[in-house]
Amino acid sequence: MKTKTEAPIEDLYGIEGQAELVNGKIVRLPSHTWPVALAIGEILYSLHEFVDRGNKGYALGSTVAYVVDLPNRRAFCPDVALYIGGMMSMKFPEGAPILAVEVRNPDDYGPANEVKIAAKRTDYFAAGTQIVWDVDLLSDDVVRVYRNENPDEPTVYRRGQIAEAEPAVPGWTMPVDSLFP
Repeated sequence: MKTKTEAPIEDLYGIEGQAELVNGKIVRLPSHTWPVALAIGEILYSLHEFVDRGNKGYALGSTVAYVVDLPNRRAFCPDVALYIGGMMSMKFPEGAPILAVEVRNPDDYGPANEVKIAAKRTDYFAAGTQIVWDVDLLSDDVVRVYRNENPDEPTVYRRGQIAEAEPAVPGWTMPVDSLFP
């Protein structure tokens, strides 16, 4: 009988681009389309400014993996994150970010993908993430803000509104219109 071996975290260090460790396997994530990359850049820039104003944490982009210890997942790779864990080192951050942002690519739609997205969100919360943003650029032009204390009822922000990440990132806001080219 063969024993299934899991890929170690160390294998992620050699991967270019985004990758996660799920169910013992490295899962490569797709490259971003230009509207997705623009939205990611806007959010990352806004979080960098927030931190530069003296707020705690590190605003990090999409090629950083966060090492977690869940039964089915050992690493996340959100599009944007705010991490308030330990000091920086030459390794991946240990623990989940306080805020994880996922910006949907064109292939992130449909019933099967909704199930995958919901499962990943559940994993984020189980690992300790407090807020997950689901940025939908294609079908609804919205930001859905999921909170760990009420994960099934997102607050939905549309064009013309200001999205937030309370209580995890107090005082940080972002106009939804700035995410759409």
